[in-house]
Amino acid sequence: MLHYTAMESAEAAIARLSDPGAEVSAHYVICKSGAVSQLVAEEMRAWHAGAGEWQGRGDVNSRSIGIELDNRGDHPFSEPQMRSLEDLMRGIMGRWNIPAAGVIGHSCMAPGRKQDPGPRFDWARLARLGLARNAEKRVKPGDEAAFVAAARAAGFTGEVDAETLLAVVRLRFAPWRKGPLRDEDFAL
Repeated sequence: MLHYTAMESAEAAIARLSDPGAEVSAHYVICKSGAVSQLVAEEMRAWHAGAGEWQGRGDVNSRSIGIELDNRGDHPFSEPQMRSLEDLMRGIMGRWNIPAAGVIGHSCMAPGRKQDPGPRFDWARLARLGLARNAEKRVKPGDEAAFVAAARAAGFTGEVDAETLLAVVRLRFAPWRKGPLRDEDFAL
């Protein structure tokens, strides 16, 4: 699961994620420079996901590896950071047999509550490298109920209204798209 730190520096994020009193942690933090810090062993549970669900299952912390990217969410992710993320993901996905469709953002499992890694994150780049799912599967355009059904079938199972669901699907696949439901939104 990909996150952004929403903090002023990687050092501040690492300090917070390492503080037992904060009751939040992550397996990895990747600095803007590309430096990778492992905070929790991959086979251990980290506390990065919080409340939410993916593919109809809760307790995402127990079945995910959390990667925090040093970014406030309001600017692009650096090239060294993205290269380090790609290398780290290749290793994790290989060790744990995680398919591209198993890579999600915090916003995917906590729609309406979280938006990271945010609209500035380059999901398409990861998809081109086989490290994330692309918006490829076409569902016949229809009405709001058809969109909700298609989004839930794709894994977006959090209990939210249709407007929030549309926003989170767009955040993941088409963050530039605004306005009411359109035929293009049926590409999941």
